Amino acid sequence: MAWDENRSKFAYVFAVSTIPMESHTMSSNAPTPAPASPSFFDSKGALWTGRALSGLASLALLMDWAMKVAHRPEAVKGTIACGYSESAVLTIGLLGMSCWILYVVPRTAVLGAILWTGYLGGAVATHVRLGNPLFSHVLSPVYVAIFLWGGLWLRERRLRALVPVTHRI
Repeated sequence: MAWDENRSKFAYVFAVSTIPMESHTMSSNAPTPAPASPSFFDSKGALWTGRALSGLASLALLMDWAMKVAHRPEAVKGTIACGYSESAVLTIGLLGMSCWILYVVPRTAVLGAILWTGYLGGAVATHVRLGNPLFSHVLSPVYVAIFLWGGLWLRERRLRALVPVTHRI
């Protein structure tokens, strides 16, 4: 197709992209790849494992933000112990609530997981700054994030395609 100044680049690209694929193949005798065998990750067991991991993480985070929004004395005391003012408790709770809502709605679960990752990263930074113990305090938000992402990865085929796990190293 010759270039015509009256045509847009989009029309040219569209015309080129609609050429049948058969004209681009090297040989019509090429063997057809075997269909992929179903793996554990496509099974009902993986789906339910993902739901369980996501549910456990969601319940823990629900309790966290609900206690902050309700201004429970335990939540206020813990937040102040981490170096934040009492006036920040509600704001932190509302941010957690927003992330939680996005995570539990299937259409926005990936966005919710991304936002939770940032939120939990701030918790890790706070515990590092305070010099808290590594496995019980600093890494506890990482454990929750592993449950969030692991559960979502097991539930969501598109996420598994984006971040595949292979057996080869």
